[in-house]
Amino acid sequence: MSGSNQRINGQRLWDSLMAMAEIGATPRGGVKRITLTEEDRQGRARFAQWCEAEGLSLRVDEVGNTFARREGRDPARLPVLVGSHLDSQPTGGKFDGALGVMAGLEVIRTLNALNITTEAPIEVVNWTDEEGTRFGHSLLGSGVWAGVFPLEKILATRDLDGVSVGEALDGIGARGPHKAAPFPADAYFELHIEQGPILEREEKMIGVVTGAQAQAWYDAVVTGRESHAGTTPPAARRDALVAAARVIAHVDAVMRAQGEDGRSTVGQLQVFPNSRNVIPGEVRFSVEFRHPDNDRLNAIADAFEAGAEGLLAGSGCTLALTPLFRVPSQPFDPECVGLVRAAAERHGLPAREIVSGAGHDAVYVARSVPTAMIFTPCKDGLSHNEAESMRPEEAEAGCQVLFDAVLARANRGL
Repeated sequence: MSGSNQRINGQRLWDSLMAMAEIGATPRGGVKRITLTEEDRQGRARFAQWCEAEGLSLRVDEVGNTFARREGRDPARLPVLVGSHLDSQPTGGKFDGALGVMAGLEVIRTLNALNITTEAPIEVVNWTDEEGTRFGHSLLGSGVWAGVFPLEKILATRDLDGVSVGEALDGIGARGPHKAAPFPADAYFELHIEQGPILEREEKMIGVVTGAQAQAWYDAVVTGRESHAGTTPPAARRDALVAAARVIAHVDAVMRAQGEDGRSTVGQLQVFPNSRNVIPGEVRFSVEFRHPDNDRLNAIADAFEAGAEGLLAGSGCTLALTPLFRVPSQPFDPECVGLVRAAAERHGLPAREIVSGAGHDAVYVARSVPTAMIFTPCKDGLSHNEAESMRPEEAEAGCQVLFDAVLARANRGL
């Protein structure tokens, strides 16, 4: 890379990523660090230890979001936030989320090593439960912080084992004393692997993220009647799984009708009683739709809601569809995006503008704080998988762009 001689330490960043990946490491080379579990506690503790070693002060709010602050020269200036999340999918990879938190820490380490005092404070953030895999609320911590999810409702939400968010927070000592609500901040930057194939395919090192897709999520329950698999003839069957399969096939058809722009997924499925020789009496599953255009997303979701019930005609089953949320597409702040673009150009890094297909904490933070994201490539565009991979030089390049953007924002006006 060319450009500024204020360089982050790529090897130190990589070593931190590998050290964090030891916590919750899986035999297949991935990470299982589910939110508010013992592994999450260990990850939080290691992050806190590293932050304290750099002289940062820690602040934890009531849903466990952690803010590690480095003071600036001017105490009246609002902080620049930088971060992501440390929780993972059940069969997750080493870099989803952790890259952004470790890169934020590397920004601080580099500032300390170069003896640079910024005008504004900088805070590294670890958001609670970005993945949503345990409690069914993706972006849980940033969503509560941004006012999207009511705190009391979230604290009472339970996982499949009946453990509430509040109980899980207390179980690992992650509930802090500070209010989970937006506070004045100057900007937020988040570095993340793309989780898609575009940058690698186009041989781009940096994705300058201009915004994120609109999303609609549902919980669906199909109710039929349990009966004996060997004695119940076709005319008497009320098979909830067969009926659910019709709805699931419709979800896929809706996506494919949108060409390459639409996204839809059923990622979670529970069959009851889940016995080999019992016709299923109930099926619960998730449904989600995504599209870069708000109007198209709303049209897709409306059409799905209107047509799903009719798919069960003649099955003897019923469908209960619960909308969880519709998140509009979120543009990012042009000035912050411009700092990312300028940093990539300064270092001669091949870059392109890109819209995020995945949800990130930045989407909710952007509702109250000027925000930008940086994407790096990941091998074969694969994420939410133990085989998730990237090259050390890709992590270094992304972190260098992050460093330049954060430093420029923290010193703006000089």
